[in-house]
Amino acid sequence: MSTPDLAPRRTFGGVVAVWVLAAVAGVLIGLFAPEQWRAQWITVALGGCVIVAFAVQLWYGRSQAFIQRMALSAVGALVVLGVITAGFGLAALVSG
Repeated sequence: MSTPDLAPRRTFGGVVAVWVLAAVAGVLIGLFAPEQWRAQWITVALGGCVIVAFAVQLWYGRSQAFIQRMALSAVGALVVLGVITAGFGLAALVSG
């Protein structure tokens, strides 16, 4: 049996960090990847965000609500990358 943490670390910062990583990756992919390769690179970025989310959540060392934090990180990264991809898709329609 382990003793409870007296002052547990806040875990929401790790979730938001994954969202920020997804936003940065999405913008960089949109700016530097050719149009025909963006969807593949966005998929790779999402996979990287999931791996980073696992690393961040395991680094916190708290088992309470691990699944919820992982789901929030992954779904949030998916939404962020989806919004950025939709933005670049609309920009391609307008300019093309």
